[in-house]
Amino acid sequence: MHVVVIAKNTPDTEATVSVDASGNADWGDKLVVNPWDEYAITEAVLLKGAHNVTATVITLGTEEHAEALKHGLAIGCDQAIRIWDDALAGHDGLAYATAVAAAVNKLGDVSLVIFGKELSDIASDQHIFQTARKLGWNMLGFVAQIEAIDFAAKTIRVSRLTEQGSQVVSSALPAVISVVKDINEPKYPTFIGIRKAARAEIPVWDAAALGLDAAALSSKTAHIRYQALPAREGAVEIIDGATVQEQAEALVDKLLEDKVL
Repeated sequence: MHVVVIAKNTPDTEATVSVDASGNADWGDKLVVNPWDEYAITEAVLLKGAHNVTATVITLGTEEHAEALKHGLAIGCDQAIRIWDDALAGHDGLAYATAVAAAVNKLGDVSLVIFGKELSDIASDQHIFQTARKLGWNMLGFVAQIEAIDFAAKTIRVSRLTEQGSQVVSSALPAVISVVKDINEPKYPTFIGIRKAARAEIPVWDAAALGLDAAALSSKTAHIRYQALPAREGAVEIIDGATVQEQAEALVDKLLEDKVL
């Protein structure tokens, strides 16, 4: 029995992002574990402790994304795997899902794949649903609580958030879920966990290891450029008056003069 959590690093939400004349974004190379993924990793570790399952954390990306894997190992995941191949440079959501699904299938005994709600840098979750589609598994999004899970009977029941409130949904396993912050309180690494993660040897699975060719990982869409938001400009005029009444009258006169009223 096996639970897999997918995580990656994203720019720190506190970082200052700029866009150069060529349309390239820069955030000072300050990367942190995607905030939503902290809840996903924690949930995998909690399931490991409650159900005696193997917990594996996987990321797709270059070496700079290994920090997400070390975080997972430091708080209790059993193993970590990094997916990367030169064919994935500039990958879109579908190429991402193809590679991740191949990795899950390679592990072989996976019952549940857990994602954070979305990637904070692009505010997108399409890769999650695409991964479920590639695997041919049920997809349960916006999960706020796993109410019951039986790995032997291959069933799961969750409470998921909706725009109108929440709903309780049951599904057969294996399945893919995405979790929101209501699901738990993120665990933080201990000193011993950090040292253990630092010593871990993390394998890198390329296209050949995944049983894929480069064509399978080619992107169907291409990112062209980023564009900075236009600078916000405006003028402020302070209306004086000895009393609130005078200020209100001056404001009305000004609005009439500018033909706003």
